[in-house]
Amino acid sequence: MEIISGKTLAATVKEGLKSQVAELVSKYGRIPNLVVILVGDDPGSKSYVSGKTKAADFVGIKNSLLHFEDSMTESELLAEVNRLNDDSDVDGILVQLPLPKQIRTNVILDAIRADKDVDGFHRLNAADLFQSRITCETVLPCTPHGIIKLLESKNIEISGKHAVVIGRSNIVGMPVAKMLLDKNATVTICHSRTQNLAEITRQADILVSAIGRPNFVKADMVKEGAAVIDVGTSFNAETGRICGDVDFVNVSDKTSFITPVPGGVGPMTIACLMENTVRCFLNHVSDSK
Repeated sequence: MEIISGKTLAATVKEGLKSQVAELVSKYGRIPNLVVILVGDDPGSKSYVSGKTKAADFVGIKNSLLHFEDSMTESELLAEVNRLNDDSDVDGILVQLPLPKQIRTNVILDAIRADKDVDGFHRLNAADLFQSRITCETVLPCTPHGIIKLLESKNIEISGKHAVVIGRSNIVGMPVAKMLLDKNATVTICHSRTQNLAEITRQADILVSAIGRPNFVKADMVKEGAAVIDVGTSFNAETGRICGDVDFVNVSDKTSFITPVPGGVGPMTIACLMENTVRCFLNHVSDSK
């Protein structure tokens, strides 16, 4: 068993971006600019935003946080997004999820200009991915892209392998399934209505769990020698610690590769966010020539 350290790979990615960003001022007269919007005071969201801010500061990306009360209305948030859309100095806009119940998530995500959508959630970016029309202007979703990078960093064969994804969200499950399919894996998507789940997961050469249920994936659900990617992040009240979807202690001995929680997928999600911000910047300065 080998642990795939997202923390280590993310550090390498960010070091490369730091060198790249340092050269942008002399070349283009400015650096990438990321604006994060946080509505409310959800502890998890505040922690995620803090991690993104630290990464941006390290890489050298200009960044700012707009923090609003959880009573903010949908129209008020739309006005902020539209203001940032019109600001030519802003390259990336990220609205931290989840949003308060009075605000429709899809309305906000689709309001962000696709070329400033550093999360890769806009329907046009999603369309490029799912229609296999990815170009230099396409922004890929951070967590799924980070998962592929983690697998490739260990030279884990994807082509021809059976990949099973637990979870069908538009944020992780569906896009990572499409990315694995694009790498020529045979992909099965499982979800809350899947029958005989363990029988299916035991067939997986690559198992990706993204359901947010602590320690849900047990050893008897995993094929000997599988590569296991744990996307889940939950708080374990018994231990007082963060844990993933996978029962790491009991599952890890059966695997060839496994990601830890924390320190696995999470750091790569943030590293890919930094990559996306630089990508959006380069598209903007190219368009302005």
